[in-house]
Amino acid sequence: MKNELEEVLLTEEQIRTRVSEIAARITADYEGKDPVLVCVLKGAVFFMADLVREIRVPCEMDFMAVSSYGSSSDSSGVVRILKDLDAQVEGRHVIIVEDIIDTGLTLSYLMKNLKARNPADVQVCALLTKPARRKVDNPCRYVGFEVPNKFVVGYGLDYEERYRNLRFIAALPEEMLE
Repeated sequence: MKNELEEVLLTEEQIRTRVSEIAARITADYEGKDPVLVCVLKGAVFFMADLVREIRVPCEMDFMAVSSYGSSSDSSGVVRILKDLDAQVEGRHVIIVEDIIDTGLTLSYLMKNLKARNPADVQVCALLTKPARRKVDNPCRYVGFEVPNKFVVGYGLDYEERYRNLRFIAALPEEMLE
């Protein structure tokens, strides 16, 4: 599978180190607050699992599934909730856990949706950010890595449901996207 990829952007070790650093910051910031971490399915599952194992304060996990891509590589700007939260977030400290912030359209929708539920606050934790594609700027308190404007896969991120299981993050060659 590695032969199909353009280049490895982030190694397993780089990801593991950064996840630990982010978890340490969340631990310090949320001492005594019992946050609920909201994993955006499917891409953020690997990141969320590794992150919560490193967080050293009591926290709850919940999951949302949203659809925002018209094609496999371009956001339509239209967001649909496919799976909503099980937990009530009113009065709670919410951390949205995202795999990647690309255009920012999906995250903007999620933030508005969750803020309408009257949480104590809503913060964002994203493994990756791709500023070159940003259409909507959203505050992101915890960021793992900034990546170039390439289609990235691995560690939960996919192309047509493939490559999620890679332990590293790589760029797909442009010709694979055509």
